[in-house]
Amino acid sequence: MKNSKSDKTIYFMVHGAVIAAIYTVLTMLFAPISFGPVQFRISEALCILPFFTPAAIPGLFLGCFLSNLLCGSAMLDVVFGSIATLLGALGSYRLRKTKWAVCIPPIASNTIIIPWVLRYAYGSVDLIPVAMLTVGIGEILAIGVLGNMLLVMLERYGGLFKRITVKNS
Repeated sequence: MKNSKSDKTIYFMVHGAVIAAIYTVLTMLFAPISFGPVQFRISEALCILPFFTPAAIPGLFLGCFLSNLLCGSAMLDVVFGSIATLLGALGSYRLRKTKWAVCIPPIASNTIIIPWVLRYAYGSVDLIPVAMLTVGIGEILAIGVLGNMLLVMLERYGGLFKRITVKNS
């Protein structure tokens, strides 16, 4: 079967859109624990997906953006929370050759950025280091534990992320 460049583009867009949709649904489904100074965003487990496909980068960014927007987050959170996810996804993609390091960039970007968002978007009175600790623990649990479990399962059972190759005629 011959695959064209447009097939590859459609594949990339569909994968990104599906990842965005799953991230958004998971965030909204678990909204009570997905937001606030102490949060455990189950959808963050998907931040390991750049290990499998670059389509996860825009998918995770869009998923976070939509989640924050649809759940009524402050505009600073919509923007900077999404940027934190984007930076994490880009870092994960760069580290994809070292499987166990893939979870580090999203944990780090959220741990550093989100406490400042909580302070300036919501007026959180927590000290920034305390907020970094609480956000960091949530990220370690969501990405470091759940995300790595997801990575192992997808690696073992997944054929979900087979790349379409474009053959030259």
